Amino acid sequence: MTIPPNQPPSPPYGGVPPQPPYGGGAQPSQPLNPADEKLWATLIHVGGIFFNFIPALIGYLVLKDRGPFVRAHSATALNFQLTLLIAEVVGWLTSWLIIGLFIVAAAYVLRIVFSIIAAVKANKGEWYTYPLAIKFVS
Repeated sequence: MTIPPNQPPSPPYGGVPPQPPYGGGAQPSQPLNPADEKLWATLIHVGGIFFNFIPALIGYLVLKDRGPFVRAHSATALNFQLTLLIAEVVGWLTSWLIIGLFIVAAAYVLRIVFSIIAAVKANKGEWYTYPLAIKFVS
């Protein structure tokens, strides 16, 4: 069998091109430009003030492969928010003692203050690590 010139050969398997296996057609994620990385990092930190660890967790899972800046900021935000969540749980469990209410109030104030500092640093394009955070993810 000869193939006419200027015509590609037909695919094997009866003329049907092979399909990728299940889940094999996923495209690698595109890296974010620096402005978008700063925006997402800032939003993750600010979101922690209102929604606790949820924005940091979603940001880490969705954006961790999109750039080193947003990965570092989402990981450090997630570590800090999980640390404060543990402190709040301990505070509520010990709220029958008066000290527990102070622990919860201190955790809330720390969340607001350090999240604002981190958001400002992220917006400027600077790296930031929360103090007092237990390192759960890196």
